Amino acid sequence: MNSKMKPHRKIFLKDMAVSLSIGIHDFEKINKQNVLINVELDINPEVRITEDNITETVDYDFLRTSILALSKSAHFHLQETFCEKILELCLEHGGVFAAKVSSEKTDVYPDCASVGFEIFQTKD
Repeated sequence: MNSKMKPHRKIFLKDMAVSLSIGIHDFEKINKQNVLINVELDINPEVRITEDNITETVDYDFLRTSILALSKSAHFHLQETFCEKILELCLEHGGVFAAKVSSEKTDVYPDCASVGFEIFQTKD
């Protein structure tokens, strides 16, 4: 490997489908909406898996179960708020250095595949 190239390790959750109470309009507060969630976690690039053991990396089960619990916890007016909450969950995890979270409402407009929001943040 080129000495100037730095390793990069990422764990991702792609197109997780949840049914979520989200939206600012009255009709959105009555019925849940289909939302796709995508998350990328930058993890320690220096750690190498040597024992083939989950303790050597970030177990992504916490991510899926946390998002499911969050999606059932309340009504969210904005995708931005929902994504911020997911981002907080990700960055609280010890092995995560940075996270990118996006959500997409898939049933909003007939002429669009989705409308959404994305946020990225690194730890201090």
